[in-house]
Amino acid sequence: MTAYKSGDPTTLNRLYGRAKGKPLRQGQQALVDTLLPQIAVPAEGPVTAQRLFGRDCPLHFEIGFGGGEHMAFRADLLPDHGYIGAEPFLNGVAQALTHLDGDNGARPPIPNVRIQHGDALEVLGRVPDGALSFLYLLHPDPWPKARHAKRRMMNDGPLELFARKLKPGGEFRFGTDHPIYLRHALMVMRRHTDTFRWLAETPQDFQKRPGGWPETRYEAKARAQGHEVWYFRYRRLG
Repeated sequence: MTAYKSGDPTTLNRLYGRAKGKPLRQGQQALVDTLLPQIAVPAEGPVTAQRLFGRDCPLHFEIGFGGGEHMAFRADLLPDHGYIGAEPFLNGVAQALTHLDGDNGARPPIPNVRIQHGDALEVLGRVPDGALSFLYLLHPDPWPKARHAKRRMMNDGPLELFARKLKPGGEFRFGTDHPIYLRHALMVMRRHTDTFRWLAETPQDFQKRPGGWPETRYEAKARAQGHEVWYFRYRRLG
């Protein structure tokens, strides 16, 4: 997860949290060495559908994709769309690559994904304004202590960046199982009602997972621990 300087959400102070966990398995390391360079987001320059996928297409962007379950599901569900995922944790990137590679040959590889192994905001800053159809922030690190609140991705600076990158009518999806983060996120979103409209009409709309929103391993872990999970959909106003 990242922290950012006030007034400039694309300028990073530092990356917080782990960058790498236990040693990768041989197959995972092979994918990091061979597949990741083929589908990595370019290190410099604009991040456009034409540049990444060789065609104009709706663009999705997932911040912190964890093990890549949601990213692979959505990209496979919408093969005519382009999907960009950013994740600083190497083990998560390696796990995502196994899904994109077709789960060891169980199914065809998923071709419409590009990955940033590193921070999301720098890459998001290089996406043209109004280019994204969907933006996802699912189960981000809650940083529950008050003194760490500035480290949360759900803050005014990133939200302003999200609004710029989403096209009018585009959708921002946010999910969490942490009540402190939930309250903080709702407080922040109430300050952005001029750019985002909450799509929930009843409590069930944010208490039940919407269609096309698969369960991730983090969500499954949260439910196994008895946590409630909340799902939020916001429409970017024109």
